[in-house]
Amino acid sequence: MSKDPLKIFELLEILDNLKHLKRTGWVKCGVPEPETVACHMYRMAVLAMSLEGQIPSLDINRTVRVALVHDIGEALIGDITPHCGVSEEDKQSLEAEAIQKICSFVPAISDEINALWWEYEKRETLPAKVVFHLDKFDMIAQADAYERKYGIDLDQFFTSTRGCFSLEPFIAWDKELREKRNVRRENDQNKDKDNGDKM
Repeated sequence: MSKDPLKIFELLEILDNLKHLKRTGWVKCGVPEPETVACHMYRMAVLAMSLEGQIPSLDINRTVRVALVHDIGEALIGDITPHCGVSEEDKQSLEAEAIQKICSFVPAISDEINALWWEYEKRETLPAKVVFHLDKFDMIAQADAYERKYGIDLDQFFTSTRGCFSLEPFIAWDKELREKRNVRRENDQNKDKDNGDKM
């Protein structure tokens, strides 16, 4: 047993921050009810579980754990995107400091949280690579959902991720999602044209 106590109320505050921290990309695009960082990480964790038997030799338990902590530092520094004017190096440094503070609240698993976060950042292991793919796929799946729900154009998320998938089943999922999106957009354009002709 760790001699340092669990700082439960500090941990609760961290998790509460994640539950209410809206993801910056959606906010900047004017999405009416954007998901939070906690929502994003939860869905990624469940998707990671669903990969059982899909990717040979993948450690599902490790992958789920990486997914659950990969954005946890944002509870203290916010959701910094490539468009926020912060370099990748500075962002990583800020997150690393945040991780150290969060780890101080959970001494019994501090080494594990730190190791999982750095594993994701380095993207050298299969679980880390899979979580990176999950992160990108979850983003475009969410963009598609927002387009369908709110009728807004979020093409920038599909453009920025074109060709970024190098592992199956993500390559196939990406292809299927884009094909469905193209069909939907064509149908929407035809409906708009038909409505215009009737006016």
